[in-house]
This record gives sequence, structure tokens and C-alpha cells, in this order.
Amino acid sequence: MAGRIEDYALIGDMQTAALVCRDGSVDWLCLPRFDSPSVFAGLLGTKENGFWRLGPACADGVNPPAADRRDYDGDSLILRSEWDTLQGTVRVTDFMPPRDGAPQLVRIVEGLSGQVQMRSALRMRFSYGRVAPWVNQVGARTAAVAGPDSVWLDASVASRGEDRTTYSDFTVRAGERIAFTISWQPSHKGEPPLPEPYSALETTGEFWREWVDQCTYSGPYRDAVVRSLITLKALTYAPTGGIVAAPTTSLPEEIGGVRNWDYRYTWLRDAAITLSSMLRTGYREEARAWQDWLLRAVAGDPENLQIMYGIAGERELAEAELDWLDGYEGSTPVRIGNGAADQLQLDVYGETIEALHLADEAGLAPNDHTAALQLKMIAYLQDHWREPDEGIWEIRGPRRHFVHSKVMAWVAVDRTIKLIEAGRAVGPLQQWRELRDAIHRDVCEKGFDQERNTFTQAYSSRELDASLLLIPQVGFLPPEDKRVIGTVEAIQRELSTKDGFILRYRTGGPKASLDGLSGDEGAFLACSFWMADDLAMIGRVDEAQQLFEKLLALRNDLGLLAEEWDPRLKRQVGNFPQAFSHVPLIDTALRLQRARSLAEAA
Repeated sequence: MAGRIEDYALIGDMQTAALVCRDGSVDWLCLPRFDSPSVFAGLLGTKENGFWRLGPACADGVNPPAADRRDYDGDSLILRSEWDTLQGTVRVTDFMPPRDGAPQLVRIVEGLSGQVQMRSALRMRFSYGRVAPWVNQVGARTAAVAGPDSVWLDASVASRGEDRTTYSDFTVRAGERIAFTISWQPSHKGEPPLPEPYSALETTGEFWREWVDQCTYSGPYRDAVVRSLITLKALTYAPTGGIVAAPTTSLPEEIGGVRNWDYRYTWLRDAAITLSSMLRTGYREEARAWQDWLLRAVAGDPENLQIMYGIAGERELAEAELDWLDGYEGSTPVRIGNGAADQLQLDVYGETIEALHLADEAGLAPNDHTAALQLKMIAYLQDHWREPDEGIWEIRGPRRHFVHSKVMAWVAVDRTIKLIEAGRAVGPLQQWRELRDAIHRDVCEKGFDQERNTFTQAYSSRELDASLLLIPQVGFLPPEDKRVIGTVEAIQRELSTKDGFILRYRTGGPKASLDGLSGDEGAFLACSFWMADDLAMIGRVDEAQQLFEKLLALRNDLGLLAEEWDPRLKRQVGNFPQAFSHVPLIDTALRLQRARSLAEAA
């Protein structure tokens, strides 16, 4: 059985990622890309669907012990797990070297004291746990081949095959190191190069040290911010600059429920806010790479912007269900692909143009095509902003006039007007100023409940939505506006859990709600960070800091967050780790630092 979501650690090479449980089992790994079929899918099924466990041998062979300690080696993505046994102490170091050739997962066993009996159990199952490969020995190497894929095991100890699993049983003594590496290669190409695990460990550590040294944030939450930045870097597909929302699919938003989605793609919204956080903390190259990715992805059809693309800019992301997988803790269906790619979400125009605006303000060299792209997107919005859409939360029910979507359409027009006013583009300035005013007036007239003094989720609705918390953050209204304060207080009253975290909106329980789905979900962590932001903006800084620190306490022992927090089960839920949780963590830390500085200056 898979561990709890927060029991997992992330390792990766900026092209794919693996999740390693506390007991030393790698239960999720897709090769060679984030969105490729998995080699280990035990996370979403059973051990029969693929895993690689490396740790102290257990007496019953069934219940391996969890590590007594684990951490990352400084500010890196190199995982260290340590076990104390009656015979001695052992450490396993797991990492994936930044790729220069074949993707590799390296595991180094090191004896720290005494001598410890160890076991490696490697069960590869290709095509999301469905296909058992043909495994054979090629000299000292073990090769697993199925269709277009091959995975090669190199180890400095002997291995044997039993029950379609490759085992290595060995003893490690104090001062000894024993390395295991698996490498992926297209099956028609033959053997990948022999790995060099110890030199790879050094170069991987050096890579992360040099990358983290670029961080410009030095505030009181530096450790949390740096860990979030490392996580975001790990979710970036290096060859193209695309950023996945998470490296997993179908980790449920409700244990046992149906809200299970594939997040291994690039959402324009998530990528745009990731870009903004990177820019504000000193990472210009990542911002430039994403800007180039965007221009390639939308080339030729900017008016029909998709909300998400494949990590290389692919448009076709057909959704399918994998009925041979039991789902995480029985949460089915397990899905790959994402049908929401075909939805209309008007807010992505705003988030995308806001990201380009921030890049321009940060002094990134403008691309010749970015201004033209913005102008075409505004021309589209001018004709379509009055239409209903599926909104930021990708509802699978009827389209509605979501307030957040209209607000972000306003942002798109406002930032483009600023671009023209600065002389970096040419467009119908007066016409678009009138458009900006029209959108603003429409939202304030149709999306505001005068009786309750709050904006609402959609026109002609009394429901609330946590995305309304972004109204002051994007500059639609100033934070001191009574309508903003009323909205913040209404969301606190109506969408807070008992422990103060924020729901996206009220779901329908057993019956389908406005999003077209049955069941419930946890508190949405991004929305909870947005609440802390708004509290700081309206002057309730101490309350904002208290909420922020409560949110930090939800991270696992390695500083990682999933998409949501289940207030009933007191555990993380949703895909993991989630970019849309780590980005607002960074933003809130920066905002609190600014708020404290302003208060001290006053």
C-alpha cells in the first residue's frame, strides 16, 4: 500500500521526477518525461504496478521500516534517508542528476556504523503498471525491455530475479558505499552509457548550490522560500521551459472520491504565476525560458489560447481512464490527459499578459513577438469578454459569468494599455481604455452583492469564491476599498474551515455541485495563502502572519505541499508537490516582508 501523500519526497532532473516514500520505496516515476507512461505506478495501484524499495531488510519481508530521519542535503534535491537498526546505522542517498544524456535515478547506500543487512527490490512495470518487461542480463547489467522502452540497472552488488522482481541482498558496513543506478534508453538504441554515480552526486550538489545562490530573498522565511523555489525549478521541463503543475496524476482531492486529475501539463495560469515568483526572487533565465515557451505554444493561434499545453507545447491532451489501477487509497478513476484543455477560461488571458508585463518591468529583453501576441489577445477579449466560461476552477458544469474571469480580463486590458502608454506597442489606446472601464463597471454592477457587501462567485449568484481574494492583489480595487474589506470578511465567515484555512467554494457533498462533480474536497492551500495576502494588505498583518505560519506547519518534514489540506483527516490531498501551492507561499513571504518594512518605516 502506498504511503500518505506527505510521506513522499521529491527528486528530479528537470525533465521528470520520482516520489520516494519514507520506507525507501520509489512508488512513482515516469520516463523519460513528466508526462510519459510510468515505470513505477505503485502510488496509484499496488506494488504489482511497479516500485523500487531500497532499505534495511525486514524480518517479514512485507512491512519495511520507515526511515528514522530524512532530509535534503542542504539546499538541493538530493534526498538522504537514515535508518537506525540493532546492527548499525545506514544512509540511502537518492537523486536524479541534471540530464546530459540518458535519464538516471541514482541510489547510494552508505554504512554509518555497525553492519546492516540491506535489500533492493526492483519491480518495473511499464505503461502505467500494466506491462511487465522482459528482463535479462547483458554482461554485468540488467536490462528490462518492453516496446519502445528499456531501463537498465547497474549495481555494485549481485542481483537475482524472482517473482518478476529483481532483488539484491547484501550487507553494508561502516565506511562502505554501494551504488545502484537505473537508466532509461529507447529500446532500439541498445545500452545507455555506464553511470558514474559518485561523480554524478558531486555535480548534482554543485548544480543546486549554484542555482540557489542566485536567490535574492533573504527574509525571515528564507528556508521555506528556497525549498519552494527548488521545487518549482524541479517542476520545470528544462528543454523547453514549460512548467508542470505537479509531477503526478490522480492523487485525489478527496480520499476515495472522483476528483482525480492529471496535472503533468503546463497550465498557463500556474506557469505565469510561477514566472512572477521566479522574477521577484532573482531567477531571470527561467522567466526568459517560459516566455519563449509561451510564444512557441500559442504561435499561429493566439486568439484561441488553451488553458494548458503539453510541456513541449502540445495541444492534444485527450483524457482517458486507466481501469487496471485501483487508485490512490481506492480513489478512482485514475486519469491521464486532461479534458479541461478544451475549456474556455477567460482569466488565462489576464494571467498570461500579467506575466509578460512583469517580465517587461523586470527588464527582460523584449521578444519581437510578445507585444504582437498581447495585442491579438486583447482583440479577442474585446469580442468575447462578455461570454460565460468555465472559470479558474475548471468546472465541468454549465458555463457561468464568473467574477474572477471578468476581473482578469480587466487585468489583460489594463496591462496592455500600460504597454502602449510606455511606447512599447501601438494600439487603439482610447478604445481599450473604454473597454477597461466597461469591464470594471460591469463587474461592480453585476458581481457585487450590496446587501452583504461582498463580491460573489458569478453574476446573479449569492455564492462566494476564494478567487475573489485576488481583486486587490491585481489592482482591480485598492485594498482599503470597503467592497474589498467586505469580501475578505465574507470569505472568512463562509469559506473558512474550523482551523482557519480557506475552501475554494462550497461543494455539493454527495450531489453534483456547480462544478458538475459529486463529493467534497479539502481546503485549497493557494486560497489560504491568498487570504494571508489580503489580510496583510488591509492592515491585519499580525493575523496574516499567524495564518501564514499555520500554513507552513502543514508542509511535510521536507517542506513540500500538495494541492489541498483535508481538515477532517488532517492530511495533505491532491497532486503532489503542487506548484500552485508553492508559488503563493513565496508570494506571501515577500508580501509579509514588505508589510513589516512599511510598518516599521511608519
